[in-house]
Amino acid sequence: MRAVGLTRYLPIDDPQSLQDLELPMPEPAEFDLRVRVEAVSVNPVDTKLRAPKEQVEPQPRVLGFDAAGVVEAVGAGVTLFQPGDEVYYAGDVTRPGSNARYQLVDERLAGAKPTTLDFAEAAALPLTTITAWELLFERMPFDFDAEDNGRSLLVIGGAGGVGSIAIQLARHAGFRVVATASRPQTRDWCLAMGAHHVVDHRQPLGPQLQALGLPEVDVVLNLADTDLYWDPIGQLLAPQGHVGLIVEPAGPLRIGDPYKAKCIGMHWEFMFARPRFRTADMICHHRILNRVGSLVEAGELKTTLTEVLGPIDAATLREAHRRLESGTTIGKLALAGWN
Repeated sequence: MRAVGLTRYLPIDDPQSLQDLELPMPEPAEFDLRVRVEAVSVNPVDTKLRAPKEQVEPQPRVLGFDAAGVVEAVGAGVTLFQPGDEVYYAGDVTRPGSNARYQLVDERLAGAKPTTLDFAEAAALPLTTITAWELLFERMPFDFDAEDNGRSLLVIGGAGGVGSIAIQLARHAGFRVVATASRPQTRDWCLAMGAHHVVDHRQPLGPQLQALGLPEVDVVLNLADTDLYWDPIGQLLAPQGHVGLIVEPAGPLRIGDPYKAKCIGMHWEFMFARPRFRTADMICHHRILNRVGSLVEAGELKTTLTEVLGPIDAATLREAHRRLESGTTIGKLALAGWN
């Protein structure tokens, strides 16, 4: 089968960093779906895993997580799907990825693809949606179905993949949402996603929030630079507030005052934790994606896709990685179809 993978970890400008391959057809185990992949989207985790290092893979490694496609075969224990079903999912960091014509994924990690979206639009959603959902509604004590929870939320990095869907989910849950962006295009995107206000993360955040009548905020999602914003967040958060983190810090963080004095809840999110550790509640990914799919079909949430770059091949994936590494992308980039 066709696939894109690597054996060495090289800079993305090296043509050998991602290569077109022919690999054996995978056979589904008990709870596996074999999915005919129709579209994928790219995430920062793809570029981090591909980043240069000395390691050499004895067999080609296929990256990629977000995908949408059609179930082509199922394992003997599968009960949630059948061949012909359209699905979307973010997969499992411990298994071969979605940059392949066919991929195996545990049925408990997949959801029914929203019928109102095409494959590329659907592929843009799973990883970021699960990340934002788990952070706000599982790690933190908030109710997605609250119409007005009376709380304020600051999303640092609002125009990125996670920020784009976090704004929508938080707005649905009744938060007063403030997003950060530094360019006119990203500011407009955050407002289009549903942010009530947008502030500039290149400027001190406190005065800008004060001008909005927010001397403090109840929740901060730091989706950008954990180290850079750590001290300002401690000052901005209200007592008994919450901070959500997805980017590993470069150095040690001081978790004493003001975090201790204010009893701030600190919450890490890594959406691959459930599949990586085979937790008993892996099926939560299936449930989250199905719920979100229903909301998309009802017009209450929308895809965060901004561009389809082309078919799924090594050259197009290298371009997608290059754009992500530039730090200037908005929303999600996807690839669809095969040559």
